[in-house]
Amino acid sequence: MAVERCRDIAHVSAVQLRTRVPEDTVDFFVRLMGLTEVARDGNSCYLRTWDDYERFTVSVTAAPASGIGRTWLRAAGPDALARRVKAIEASGRGIGWTDGEQGIGPAYLFTDPDGHEFGIYWETEWYVPPEGQRPALKNQAAPFPGRGANVRRLDHVNYLAADIPAVTRFLPEVLGARLTEQIVLDDGVPAAVWYHVADKSYDLVYTADWTGTTGRLHHVAFAADQREDILRAADVMLEAGIHIETGPHKHAIQQTFFLYVWEPGGNRVELCNAGARLVLAPDWRPISWSLAERAKGQAWGLKTIDSFHTHGIPPVDAPGPADARSPARAAGPAGLQQ
Repeated sequence: MAVERCRDIAHVSAVQLRTRVPEDTVDFFVRLMGLTEVARDGNSCYLRTWDDYERFTVSVTAAPASGIGRTWLRAAGPDALARRVKAIEASGRGIGWTDGEQGIGPAYLFTDPDGHEFGIYWETEWYVPPEGQRPALKNQAAPFPGRGANVRRLDHVNYLAADIPAVTRFLPEVLGARLTEQIVLDDGVPAAVWYHVADKSYDLVYTADWTGTTGRLHHVAFAADQREDILRAADVMLEAGIHIETGPHKHAIQQTFFLYVWEPGGNRVELCNAGARLVLAPDWRPISWSLAERAKGQAWGLKTIDSFHTHGIPPVDAPGPADARSPARAAGPAGLQQ
């Protein structure tokens, strides 16, 4: 019997990015990506995309090493929040309640099986632009910036993880997320998985970390309105001296039009088209890709660059303690053609 889909999580709302060069990272997001600074608190600077309805989208935090900090999830309502907290506590991965984050009410903190930290909440502060900065159209949160990449919203986060099978149990059972696509090794073990919580085809992505280490970031993605915005962004990044890793091109998995760059702190950032696929079927059947199929490259034949599989944040000098027979180590640094 099919299980009715859980919709307790409305969307992935914000991320904390750690960086060794905070002012350079803030400049990248404001000047080149089109975000706006809304607050500073301690060693963190809060930024928002122009059509985010909440107070902030990215928290840039000074740290000894770059990487992903906390990921914020907004619940679909107070009852949904209570249900997810109950499931998280039952999983043994709960940390506890916190309050005081910019624009966010009481939030329950927890970790995924790989140690990445999350916060889930319901109460939020809707963004109100200051006088003189109201948009011409009242149905958008702020004026169109006309600056840099002009990204509209946070799209998804791709985490590296040492144990993908553990993630595939945690995401549906604890968060109610649903699998849409995956890369499966020849022995049947998943090596990369794409999950969604709403109608967008993916929100949370996990890729096997071939080093066997935990808690690392592959990339954070932001959505622009159309392909032409991403083509323009490539020129913007080129002129600014930002490292363009790969693209513009089109993924085979999820069919997203993409550009990958490294911001000054070393975190990989993807720009993707906001018009990517929606998954409306309540009984969606996940799509599985083999390594042989992925070896053919991206949708139009572009081969995946090696650094896409070797560059994770924070960097590691050598493979970690994971068994050499693990899915991540078996795939190797160039084994997953996303």
